[in-house]
Amino acid sequence: MGTAAVVSPLCSTYAEVTAIRATRPQAIAEAWAQRHPRPTITGDDRLMIVAADHPARGALSVGSNPRAMNSRSDLLDRLRTALANPGVDGVLATSDILEDLLLLGALDNKVVLSSMNRGGLAGASFELDDRMTAATAKWTIDVGLNGAKMLCRVDLGDPGTLNMMTACAAAVDELAAGESIAMLEPFLSSRIDGKVRNDLTADAVIKSMHIIQGLGSTSAYTWLKLPVVDEMERVMDATTLPTLLLGGDPQTAPDETFASWERALRIPSVRGLIVGRTLLYPADDDVATAVDTAVNLVS
Repeated sequence: MGTAAVVSPLCSTYAEVTAIRATRPQAIAEAWAQRHPRPTITGDDRLMIVAADHPARGALSVGSNPRAMNSRSDLLDRLRTALANPGVDGVLATSDILEDLLLLGALDNKVVLSSMNRGGLAGASFELDDRMTAATAKWTIDVGLNGAKMLCRVDLGDPGTLNMMTACAAAVDELAAGESIAMLEPFLSSRIDGKVRNDLTADAVIKSMHIIQGLGSTSAYTWLKLPVVDEMERVMDATTLPTLLLGGDPQTAPDETFASWERALRIPSVRGLIVGRTLLYPADDDVATAVDTAVNLVS
């Protein structure tokens, strides 16, 4: 079967994106209807997804640079470079970023995942009350996306955790009813000196997995998005759900990061990578090479 024809993009510049938004916003819905989607799993069953939902939570820093993600045009340039690599299967982002990429023609024949709960703003007093404020399950299904991702930070000392779990459970059910993936990203979290910290020990990750993979009436369409931590074989023994590895904020040398991914990707239930800042903002600023390296690991 031949590859579907690529739809000509509505926009070639960011000025044109703004003009479409201002004068013909209905064109966005038309572009979703005309986009060629693709199945989540094809070929070798492995996925390489780039992530860019951090800005909607006010998380704009990368490493020691607190303003790294301030520029939308710069972020879109980096995403388009990544998505131009044929080994990159798709993207996870909030609707505003997805629609920019859509208008620029970057989403044809790509896996597309929306981001749902961005209410837990970085540094806010209510950070762990992470309610749904971005894409809805209905919209995700209606525009033909592959699924939606939810951040699921569990703090046993914060009552906001229950609001998050209740909202995510309802979304899992709604997405499953539309045969759409619910990508859950669990952490055990707590406040240390006023800042939310995720516990990245193997036992903490395992406990968070058991709590979160039980959300909803069915897990038929549930996937996990997990950090790479020590003892990944033991961590992955805690689930039968398909799992993608997340990259996080790059804090270690690139070679160490890529080596840890390579080891974890050997585990059968790990289905690929879903990485944002590590690939989009590498230390040497060479996005294309960083993406190539990650693609080769997944291949």
